[in-house]
Amino acid sequence: MAAISFEELHRYHKLDRDIFSRLVVKFRRDRAESLLVMAVWLWLEEKGYPNILVKMVGLPDAIVNALANEAVLCLNCLESDNPRVPPSGGIPITARLMGRDISLQMFNQNRFTAISGIKCLLNSVCCQIFTDILQIVLPGTSRVNPYQPIVVPGFPHPVFGAINIVPTAMGPDFPMAGLWDWQPTDDVSEEDRTMFLTFSRGFPVLEDEVKELYTGLYGDCVESVEMAETSPDGDQPLYAKMVLRSVSFVDRILDGKRIAKFRTNGKHIWARKYARRE
Repeated sequence: MAAISFEELHRYHKLDRDIFSRLVVKFRRDRAESLLVMAVWLWLEEKGYPNILVKMVGLPDAIVNALANEAVLCLNCLESDNPRVPPSGGIPITARLMGRDISLQMFNQNRFTAISGIKCLLNSVCCQIFTDILQIVLPGTSRVNPYQPIVVPGFPHPVFGAINIVPTAMGPDFPMAGLWDWQPTDDVSEEDRTMFLTFSRGFPVLEDEVKELYTGLYGDCVESVEMAETSPDGDQPLYAKMVLRSVSFVDRILDGKRIAKFRTNGKHIWARKYARRE
């Protein structure tokens, strides 16, 4: 498999690295937040808002800083179960830069698609191309052991999880496909695609009814349904886990809400995003 050097990798991502340097070196912004801001912009480019970072390169510092502040608003929207979206959309400078309609409502409507995509970009791209810059701006970062992970205060993040930044992780043998052919959908865990369903006591819901309901509404979206076990005294299952074929179906089902209510054969089903409990 073909491989690239650090120098080639940095040249390829020169614009990204220039913008990140402005955030953490020139503007002295929070390092963890800046990594997430870069991941937001890269995700938007992947979702069809091209050349965002190219357009930023020649902008004044005040505008770039204002764009970063709006990216933080997008992150806050993703982290909140009940975000407030102003009538103006909340991110007018970003919308003007892109020349397209974009608002915090778009992030709210695509919350889990955005979270999984940003999380993937954060780990597969940002954690690979900014290592040397982070070594400069993080005091006490070890340069003695080249394999010593870089600790970025703020991670693990409550929404975007942990990151692993090893300065020489790629080295001269880093495969080109790692950054050139990456697609967010390739790295979405089953947990990211799982919903938690609850049922009303006294109105037993069958697995087939769950599948028929959601495939009827959203097409071939259900990968599997795991019903809770029936109790020894014969009580009905009161909940189930439903794994979907794509994280985008999670957002379609919730439609910007924390909990969505459905009805099938006279019985109610409540759906929310599955979250593992320790």
